[in-house]
Amino acid sequence: MKRRLSRDIEGSSSSCEELMEVCKRARHPSEHSGDLASNWAWIPQEVLLRIFQYLPLLDRAFASQVCRGWNQAFHMPELWRCFEFELTQPASSYLKATHPDLIKQIIKRHSNHLQYVSFKVDSSTESAEAACDILSQLVNCSLKTLGLISTARPSFMELPKSHFISALTVVFVNSKSLSSLKIDDTPVDDPSLKVLVANNSDTLKLLKMSSCPHVSPAGILCVADQCHGLRELALNYHLLSDELLLALSSEKHVHLEHLRIDVVSENPGQQFHTIKKSSWDAMVRHSPKFNLVMYFFLYEEEFGPFFRDEIPVTHLYFGRSVSKDVLGRVGMNCPRLVELVVCANGLRPLDEELIRIAERCKQLSAIGLGECEVSCSAFVEFVKMCGRRLSQLSIMEEVLIPDHKYSLDEIHWEVSKHLGRVWFPDMMPTW
Repeated sequence: MKRRLSRDIEGSSSSCEELMEVCKRARHPSEHSGDLASNWAWIPQEVLLRIFQYLPLLDRAFASQVCRGWNQAFHMPELWRCFEFELTQPASSYLKATHPDLIKQIIKRHSNHLQYVSFKVDSSTESAEAACDILSQLVNCSLKTLGLISTARPSFMELPKSHFISALTVVFVNSKSLSSLKIDDTPVDDPSLKVLVANNSDTLKLLKMSSCPHVSPAGILCVADQCHGLRELALNYHLLSDELLLALSSEKHVHLEHLRIDVVSENPGQQFHTIKKSSWDAMVRHSPKFNLVMYFFLYEEEFGPFFRDEIPVTHLYFGRSVSKDVLGRVGMNCPRLVELVVCANGLRPLDEELIRIAERCKQLSAIGLGECEVSCSAFVEFVKMCGRRLSQLSIMEEVLIPDHKYSLDEIHWEVSKHLGRVWFPDMMPTW
């Protein structure tokens, strides 16, 4: 701890001088005060605050038992503005849970100090219920950010919907200043979103709510219509609509910075709707610099509606196998593409598709290829066309197929030359 603290203090000469000055004042006001080590009780509160901020919670609690002054420092409001509740069951989780006695003390003495709060729960229903019990007691809080994080499903989704909504509504009603809300994989619904909007529409800037099956397109549209300061939004594709994009593109709405869409197939053969090109065009005109991040977890036969027309996607991730045809359409219709990750494709080389992406996607700077095949010649040509703008190039060695021009031993030199830095393909670890 001392080494870490000294490194942080040395990083700023001004901070070091301030700490030295206040430590001088920490001495007993007597001329014969002796060593500073004998006067720890006289350390000013602002110094203790700085030190306590570097300590883990458990160490901070131990330090609070040294003397009355340190105990008072332990309860300074500045130390309780940001807190993460870890709620786990010992038999089912490796995470260390926040002690129940500490939770009671926080609710009793510091609930009105909490501003940046997150709950990390395991997959057990008991942990999710404990989180809801804490939320329902935050009647005096004024939260700015709230995150509900499930380390594994199902967690919150197994709770009675009414119980979860009741607890969440307590925060929505009493905070009135929420700027960031992350409630992925929860049973939040349209009426609770209306309560959120009614009390926090002027402050909400970030909303993440992927995998919330009780929310309808109308519910998320209500948020977009009222929260004109919304800058980041993450949701499932089934909530995306032309009406939502047009609402986010209205003159009264601020420029959106990030829109994340999870395209997930719950059942093989699932049908997906199409978003009009005109709706995407309106979004780009209104927020020309916004990032559109799309995660695809579909079966190959479900890609029919996608990439038929131009789409302003900037970051594209394929979590399952994707066909050559789809990647060809990506090269034709994704001119704003910055990052592309393909986890799997099959055994047909992607030579033509990569070259087309290099030709049409002039902003591409990062690419990752997993279980795919590309000839060494086509890969070198791809890198040559993209040049040094490729800041991230993660290619498994098994992807590259030697041909008449390049072997695996030769390709790293050729690619390094075009990148302007040393590059090697990634190796599959052997355990």
